[in-house]
Amino acid sequence: MVSAADRVKNPARTSVWLDQRAPSRSRKQDQPTGLDRERIIATSVRLLDAEGLGKFSMRRLAAELGVTAMSLYWYVDSKDDLLELALDSVYSEIRPPREDAHWHDRLRELAGEYRDLLVRHIWVSPLAGHFLNIGPHAMLVSYAIQDVIRATELPADRQAGAIAAVFQFVYGFGTIEGHFAQRCADAGMSQEEYYRQAAGAVGEQPQYGPMIERTQELMDARGGDTLEEMRDWDFTYALDLMVAGIEAMRDRDREQVRDREKDRDREQDRSR
Repeated sequence: MVSAADRVKNPARTSVWLDQRAPSRSRKQDQPTGLDRERIIATSVRLLDAEGLGKFSMRRLAAELGVTAMSLYWYVDSKDDLLELALDSVYSEIRPPREDAHWHDRLRELAGEYRDLLVRHIWVSPLAGHFLNIGPHAMLVSYAIQDVIRATELPADRQAGAIAAVFQFVYGFGTIEGHFAQRCADAGMSQEEYYRQAAGAVGEQPQYGPMIERTQELMDARGGDTLEEMRDWDFTYALDLMVAGIEAMRDRDREQVRDREKDRDREQDRSR
Protein backbone atom coordinates (compact mmCIF):
# COMPACT_ATOMS: atom_id res chain seq x y z
CA MET A 1 0.00 0.00 0.00
CA VAL A 2 1.34 3.46 -0.86
CA SER A 3 1.91 5.40 2.33
CA ALA A 4 0.81 8.97 2.99
CA ALA A 5 4.46 9.98 2.95
CA ASP A 6 4.89 8.49 -0.52
CA ARG A 7 1.88 10.45 -1.76
CA VAL A 8 3.36 13.69 -0.40
CA LYS A 9 6.61 12.92 -2.20
CA ASN A 10 4.73 12.17 -5.45
CA PRO A 11 1.89 14.71 -5.60
CA ALA A 12 1.68 14.58 -9.40
CA ARG A 13 0.45 10.97 -9.44
CA THR A 14 -2.92 11.17 -11.16
CA SER A 15 -3.55 7.60 -12.30
CA VAL A 16 -3.30 4.10 -10.93
CA TRP A 17 -1.53 3.22 -14.19
CA LEU A 18 1.32 5.63 -13.40
CA ASP A 19 2.27 3.78 -10.22
CA GLN A 20 2.75 0.05 -10.64
CA ARG A 21 4.66 -0.56 -7.42
CA ALA A 22 3.75 -3.66 -5.45
CA PRO A 23 1.82 -3.07 -2.20
CA SER A 24 4.14 -2.39 0.70
CA ARG A 25 2.22 -4.82 2.91
CA SER A 26 2.27 -8.57 2.52
CA ARG A 27 -0.76 -10.81 2.90
CA LYS A 28 -1.44 -12.05 6.41
CA GLN A 29 -2.84 -15.43 7.27
CA ASP A 30 -6.03 -13.91 8.61
CA GLN A 31 -6.82 -12.09 5.36
CA PRO A 32 -10.05 -13.34 3.72
CA THR A 33 -9.67 -16.20 1.28
CA GLY A 34 -11.11 -16.01 -2.21
CA LEU A 35 -10.51 -12.27 -2.43
CA ASP A 36 -8.38 -10.85 -5.22
CA ARG A 37 -8.23 -7.69 -7.28
CA GLU A 38 -10.23 -9.15 -10.17
CA ARG A 39 -13.11 -10.12 -7.89
CA ILE A 40 -13.02 -6.71 -6.23
CA ILE A 41 -13.16 -4.95 -9.60
CA ALA A 42 -16.00 -7.14 -10.91
CA THR A 43 -18.05 -6.56 -7.77
CA SER A 44 -17.38 -2.83 -8.00
CA VAL A 45 -18.74 -2.75 -11.55
CA ARG A 46 -21.86 -4.64 -10.46
CA LEU A 47 -22.47 -2.23 -7.58
CA LEU A 48 -21.87 0.83 -9.74
CA ASP A 49 -24.40 -0.48 -12.26
CA ALA A 50 -26.98 -1.27 -9.59
CA GLU A 51 -26.62 1.68 -7.22
CA GLY A 52 -24.74 4.40 -9.06
CA LEU A 53 -21.55 6.32 -8.51
CA GLY A 54 -22.96 8.50 -5.73
CA LYS A 55 -23.69 5.55 -3.43
CA PHE A 56 -20.47 3.69 -4.10
CA SER A 57 -18.09 3.40 -1.15
CA MET A 58 -15.38 1.08 0.08
CA ARG A 59 -17.57 0.20 3.07
CA ARG A 60 -20.51 -0.72 0.83
CA LEU A 61 -18.22 -2.77 -1.42
CA ALA A 62 -16.73 -4.59 1.56
CA ALA A 63 -20.20 -5.48 2.81
CA GLU A 64 -21.09 -6.89 -0.61
CA LEU A 65 -17.92 -9.00 -0.56
CA GLY A 66 -18.40 -10.06 3.05
CA VAL A 67 -15.07 -8.62 4.23
CA THR A 68 -13.91 -5.62 6.23
CA ALA A 69 -13.29 -2.33 4.44
CA MET A 70 -9.63 -2.43 5.49
CA SER A 71 -9.23 -5.78 3.71
CA LEU A 72 -9.73 -4.01 0.37
CA TYR A 73 -6.68 -1.84 0.90
CA TRP A 74 -4.42 -4.89 0.60
CA TYR A 75 -5.36 -4.89 -3.10
CA VAL A 76 -5.93 -1.23 -3.99
CA ASP A 77 -4.53 1.94 -2.48
CA SER A 78 -7.63 4.11 -2.67
CA LYS A 79 -11.22 4.36 -3.83
CA ASP A 80 -10.08 6.45 -6.79
CA ASP A 81 -7.67 3.74 -7.86
CA LEU A 82 -10.45 1.17 -7.67
CA LEU A 83 -12.81 3.34 -9.72
CA GLU A 84 -10.14 3.78 -12.35
CA LEU A 85 -9.57 0.03 -12.49
CA ALA A 86 -13.33 -0.56 -12.79
CA LEU A 87 -13.56 2.01 -15.57
CA ASP A 88 -10.84 0.37 -17.59
CA SER A 89 -12.32 -3.08 -17.09
CA VAL A 90 -15.58 -2.18 -18.85
CA TYR A 91 -13.74 -0.82 -21.89
CA SER A 92 -13.05 -4.49 -22.61
CA GLU A 93 -16.75 -4.76 -23.57
CA ILE A 94 -16.16 -2.64 -26.69
CA ARG A 95 -15.69 -5.14 -29.50
CA PRO A 96 -13.12 -4.23 -32.16
CA PRO A 97 -14.62 -3.68 -35.62
CA ARG A 98 -14.04 -6.09 -38.48
CA GLU A 99 -10.63 -5.40 -39.96
CA ASP A 100 -11.75 -6.15 -43.53
CA ALA A 101 -14.73 -3.76 -43.42
CA HIS A 102 -14.81 -0.32 -45.04
CA TRP A 103 -13.87 2.48 -42.68
CA HIS A 104 -17.46 3.79 -42.86
CA ASP A 105 -18.73 0.58 -41.29
CA ARG A 106 -15.85 0.29 -38.83
CA LEU A 107 -16.47 3.85 -37.63
CA ARG A 108 -20.18 3.19 -37.17
CA GLU A 109 -19.47 -0.06 -35.29
CA LEU A 110 -17.07 1.59 -32.88
CA ALA A 111 -19.37 4.56 -32.34
CA GLY A 112 -22.29 2.25 -31.64
CA GLU A 113 -20.26 0.13 -29.22
CA TYR A 114 -19.15 3.23 -27.31
CA ARG A 115 -22.69 4.57 -27.18
CA ASP A 116 -23.99 1.24 -25.83
CA LEU A 117 -21.27 1.20 -23.16
CA LEU A 118 -22.22 4.67 -21.93
CA VAL A 119 -25.89 3.73 -21.75
CA ARG A 120 -25.23 0.38 -20.11
CA HIS A 121 -22.88 1.82 -17.46
CA ILE A 122 -24.01 5.40 -16.80
CA TRP A 123 -21.22 5.89 -14.24
CA VAL A 124 -18.64 5.59 -17.01
CA SER A 125 -19.14 9.09 -18.47
CA PRO A 126 -18.22 11.11 -15.34
CA LEU A 127 -15.25 8.83 -14.63
CA ALA A 128 -14.05 8.95 -18.25
CA GLY A 129 -13.99 12.74 -17.96
CA HIS A 130 -12.11 12.57 -14.65
CA PHE A 131 -9.40 9.96 -15.21
CA LEU A 132 -6.66 9.74 -17.85
CA ASN A 133 -8.07 6.62 -19.56
CA ILE A 134 -4.64 5.07 -20.09
CA GLY A 135 -5.37 1.56 -18.84
CA PRO A 136 -4.76 -1.41 -21.16
CA HIS A 137 -8.36 -1.80 -22.34
CA ALA A 138 -8.83 1.94 -22.86
CA MET A 139 -5.62 2.06 -24.88
CA LEU A 140 -6.82 -0.77 -27.14
CA VAL A 141 -10.03 1.15 -27.80
CA SER A 142 -8.05 4.30 -28.48
CA TYR A 143 -5.84 2.43 -30.93
CA ALA A 144 -8.89 1.01 -32.73
CA ILE A 145 -10.35 4.50 -33.07
CA GLN A 146 -7.07 5.92 -34.38
CA ASP A 147 -6.77 3.06 -36.85
CA VAL A 148 -10.24 3.73 -38.27
CA ILE A 149 -9.63 7.46 -38.61
CA ARG A 150 -6.27 6.78 -40.25
CA ALA A 151 -8.11 4.69 -42.83
CA THR A 152 -10.16 7.74 -43.86
CA GLU A 153 -6.96 9.09 -45.49
CA LEU A 154 -7.40 12.45 -43.86
CA PRO A 155 -4.07 14.29 -43.51
CA ALA A 156 -2.34 13.46 -40.23
CA ASP A 157 -2.90 16.95 -38.84
CA ARG A 158 -6.67 16.59 -39.38
CA GLN A 159 -7.17 13.18 -37.77
CA ALA A 160 -7.29 14.28 -34.14
CA GLY A 161 -10.05 16.74 -35.00
CA ALA A 162 -12.03 13.99 -36.72
CA ILE A 163 -11.69 11.75 -33.66
CA ALA A 164 -12.91 14.58 -31.44
CA ALA A 165 -15.87 15.35 -33.70
CA VAL A 166 -17.12 11.77 -33.82
CA PHE A 167 -16.35 10.39 -30.39
CA GLN A 168 -17.03 13.46 -28.30
CA PHE A 169 -20.42 13.56 -30.02
CA VAL A 170 -20.95 9.89 -29.07
CA TYR A 171 -19.82 10.65 -25.51
CA GLY A 172 -22.41 13.40 -25.16
CA PHE A 173 -25.17 11.47 -26.91
CA GLY A 174 -24.65 8.30 -24.88
CA THR A 175 -24.30 10.19 -21.61
CA ILE A 176 -27.61 12.02 -22.05
CA GLU A 177 -29.36 8.88 -23.29
CA GLY A 178 -28.15 6.78 -20.37
CA HIS A 179 -29.01 9.31 -17.71
CA PHE A 180 -32.45 9.92 -19.18
CA ALA A 181 -33.18 6.20 -19.13
CA GLN A 182 -32.02 5.99 -15.52
CA ARG A 183 -34.13 9.00 -14.51
CA CYS A 184 -37.20 7.35 -16.00
CA ALA A 185 -36.46 4.08 -14.23
CA ASP A 186 -35.98 5.89 -10.91
CA ALA A 187 -39.36 7.55 -11.41
CA GLY A 188 -40.99 4.18 -12.07
CA MET A 189 -42.05 5.23 -15.58
CA SER A 190 -41.33 4.17 -19.11
CA GLN A 191 -39.46 6.68 -21.22
CA GLU A 192 -42.66 7.39 -23.14
CA GLU A 193 -44.61 8.10 -19.95
CA TYR A 194 -41.87 10.31 -18.55
CA TYR A 195 -41.63 12.31 -21.78
CA ARG A 196 -45.40 12.80 -22.03
CA GLN A 197 -45.58 13.97 -18.42
CA ALA A 198 -42.69 16.42 -18.89
CA ALA A 199 -43.99 17.70 -22.22
CA GLY A 200 -47.48 18.11 -20.75
CA ALA A 201 -46.18 20.09 -17.79
CA VAL A 202 -44.13 22.40 -20.01
CA GLY A 203 -46.97 22.73 -22.52
CA GLU A 204 -49.26 24.10 -19.83
CA GLN A 205 -47.08 27.20 -19.63
CA PRO A 206 -48.22 29.62 -22.36
CA GLN A 207 -44.80 31.16 -22.94
CA TYR A 208 -43.45 27.81 -24.10
CA GLY A 209 -46.33 26.97 -26.46
CA PRO A 210 -44.56 27.82 -29.77
CA MET A 211 -41.43 25.94 -28.72
CA ILE A 212 -43.40 22.83 -27.78
CA GLU A 213 -45.25 22.93 -31.09
CA ARG A 214 -42.00 23.21 -33.06
CA THR A 215 -40.43 20.37 -31.07
CA GLN A 216 -43.43 18.15 -31.72
CA GLU A 217 -43.26 18.96 -35.44
CA LEU A 218 -39.64 17.82 -35.53
CA MET A 219 -40.46 14.60 -33.70
CA ASP A 220 -43.39 13.86 -36.01
CA ALA A 221 -41.28 14.55 -39.11
CA ARG A 222 -38.53 12.06 -38.27
CA GLY A 223 -40.95 9.22 -37.54
CA GLY A 224 -40.53 6.33 -35.16
CA ASP A 225 -43.03 4.87 -32.73
CA THR A 226 -40.93 5.22 -29.59
CA LEU A 227 -38.33 7.56 -28.14
CA GLU A 228 -35.74 4.81 -28.50
CA GLU A 229 -36.47 4.50 -32.23
CA MET A 230 -36.26 8.27 -32.65
CA ARG A 231 -32.93 8.39 -30.86
CA ASP A 232 -31.58 5.56 -33.02
CA TRP A 233 -32.63 7.46 -36.12
CA ASP A 234 -30.94 10.64 -34.86
CA PHE A 235 -27.76 8.79 -33.95
CA THR A 236 -27.54 7.05 -37.32
CA TYR A 237 -28.18 10.26 -39.23
CA ALA A 238 -25.65 12.20 -37.18
CA LEU A 239 -23.00 9.59 -37.97
CA ASP A 240 -23.95 9.80 -41.66
CA LEU A 241 -23.38 13.55 -41.51
CA MET A 242 -19.96 13.04 -39.93
CA VAL A 243 -18.92 10.42 -42.46
CA ALA A 244 -19.98 12.75 -45.28
CA GLY A 245 -18.14 15.62 -43.60
CA ILE A 246 -14.95 13.61 -43.23
CA GLU A 247 -15.07 12.64 -46.89
CA ALA A 248 -15.79 16.22 -47.98
CA MET A 249 -12.92 17.62 -45.91
CA ARG A 250 -10.56 14.90 -47.12
CA ASP A 251 -11.41 15.65 -50.74
CA ARG A 252 -11.06 19.39 -50.14
CA ASP A 253 -7.62 18.88 -48.63
CA ARG A 254 -6.57 16.74 -51.58
CA GLU A 255 -7.75 19.41 -53.99
CA GLN A 256 -5.82 22.07 -52.10
CA VAL A 257 -2.67 19.94 -52.26
CA ARG A 258 -3.13 19.48 -56.01
CA ASP A 259 -3.62 23.23 -56.46
CA ARG A 260 -0.44 23.98 -54.52
CA GLU A 261 1.49 21.48 -56.61
CA LYS A 262 0.20 23.06 -59.82
CA ASP A 263 1.19 26.53 -58.58
CA ARG A 264 4.64 25.25 -57.69
CA ASP A 265 5.06 23.64 -61.11
CA ARG A 266 4.05 26.86 -62.82
CA GLU A 267 6.53 28.81 -60.74
CA GLN A 268 9.29 26.39 -61.65
CA ASP A 269 8.37 26.62 -65.35
CA ARG A 270 8.57 30.41 -65.27
CA SER A 271 11.95 30.36 -63.54
CA ARG A 272 13.56 28.17 -66.21
